Amino acid sequence: MGMGGCIFLIAAGAILLLGVDWQVEGANLDLIGLIMFLVGVFGVGAYVTIYKRRRMQAPPPAAPVVEEHRYFE
Repeated sequence: MGMGGCIFLIAAGAILLLGVDWQVEGANLDLIGLIMFLVGVFGVGAYVTIYKRRRMQAPPPAAPVVEEHRYFE
């Protein structure tokens, strides 16, 4: 599930939780909306942490050490 699916779950869950007053026999729409909302939020959090790890790059290599030799006569 990508970022779009997670956002869809958050939106649909919020609509079921806050915006609908239907009474369905055998189902509690408030609870279903809450579960969908929480799964969407958890999915966004997991997606962001995994994506952040993929984007991390190794630090740039240190400048090479240059040794200078001076010869005096």
